Amino acid sequence: MRIGVLGTGGMAAALGGAWARAGHEVFIGGRDAAATEALAGRIGAAGHGTPAQAAGYGEVVLLAVPAGVAPTVAREHAGVLAGRTVVDCTNPLTPGPGGVMLTTGAGESTAGLIAAAAPGAHVVKAFNLAHVSMWNHPAGAFGPVLPAVPFCADDPGAAGHVTELITGMGWSPMPAGGLDRAAYLEATAAFVIGVWWAGGSPALAFPEAPEAPEAPEAA
Repeated sequence: MRIGVLGTGGMAAALGGAWARAGHEVFIGGRDAAATEALAGRIGAAGHGTPAQAAGYGEVVLLAVPAGVAPTVAREHAGVLAGRTVVDCTNPLTPGPGGVMLTTGAGESTAGLIAAAAPGAHVVKAFNLAHVSMWNHPAGAFGPVLPAVPFCADDPGAAGHVTELITGMGWSPMPAGGLDRAAYLEATAAFVIGVWWAGGSPALAFPEAPEAPEAPEAA
């Protein structure tokens, strides 16, 4: 696929790099020309330029910008984003006195705000739970049990695009419902990141029951 990436930060580098390694054509778009060119060269992108050029580059667009400005960026490019799969990997979080907190209002999600700002786009919430460093691991690095990427999408075509991106990275797609459930993924990120910051392991909160032993055969 042809993928436009808006942003030059950690997620743009990690996801854009993973997709470039998987054989997709990645175009980096940023406001800082020097940073944009440097990132494109580092990950082996097919090209680089402005955010507007990245927004119109291909079938998929990754919004790898801060959550607080993501709806504004989507609104600025709403016309060209119409009909494209727009992946929102952001987390609307801020440190609070008791831990990490959401910055969105009750029932809101950044993904939903992006969809409202660019109503013709097919927005997908994905790639917001694992630490940025996880996307740098090559396919097969996790062994036979593939880690999952939960995602929320309304459009079947957009869900198919994201599923292809996930499997090409050596991860497993985990459909988590429509975009109206994106707020749950963002709230999960607040929990997970809060546990990390406190020095804990979120995985321990989701143990899987061991397989029940097989019943002995009758004599």
